[in-house]
Amino acid sequence: METTSPTPTDEVSADVGRKVDGYLLAAFPWYGLDEAFTGPRWLMQVGAAADGTVEHGATGHGHEPTIRAEIGKDEDRFAVVVTVASRPVRRSADGTGTLEATSVSTAAWLAGSGLLARTWPSQMDRALRNDWLDQQTMLAWELADDLDGESWSELTLPVDGVPMPFRYRESEYGWVLAGSSGDGPAGVHIGAYGRGMSAYGLGFSVVKDITEYDG
Repeated sequence: METTSPTPTDEVSADVGRKVDGYLLAAFPWYGLDEAFTGPRWLMQVGAAADGTVEHGATGHGHEPTIRAEIGKDEDRFAVVVTVASRPVRRSADGTGTLEATSVSTAAWLAGSGLLARTWPSQMDRALRNDWLDQQTMLAWELADDLDGESWSELTLPVDGVPMPFRYRESEYGWVLAGSSGDGPAGVHIGAYGRGMSAYGLGFSVVKDITEYDG
């Protein structure tokens, strides 16, 4: 995978100013579920490089997930779409080094770690969750680095109405998928994760007005 650490960018706090402000700074289009989805939509947070350049972010759909001891309840139905800017290897802001390229694996990693962050196995003691999360996060990193491995299957979903290939996997905690929006100057990598909503019927499209997610 082209990224070199499990945290390629720093998350911008949603508590400073309006949550949507970070999204408005992005130089790439945001993606969400297409118009076939008619439920609630909401923002999560963006990730930015050291120089403040927005690198990725996520849009939520359905019920906002919370970390809790029991998962799989009827109200725990959500799908989160992660948009990652397509970046080549480039110089760092201070000119002292390089920043690694982003890829579909980057989107897979962000989606996998996002699902884990909203998961709490019901059989686990609260004091052990951090150890479990560290272990599972490293596993998600390794899986994202091996998208052609047997842990992943192929899934074709529409992106702006065009069928596109995705890599897909399921676990007892939910599902994760990753792909790209296609070629072109506005191309981005797309990751997604969810629980309680089937991934097989989803479609993705450019968000025309990101402020509409800022309920």
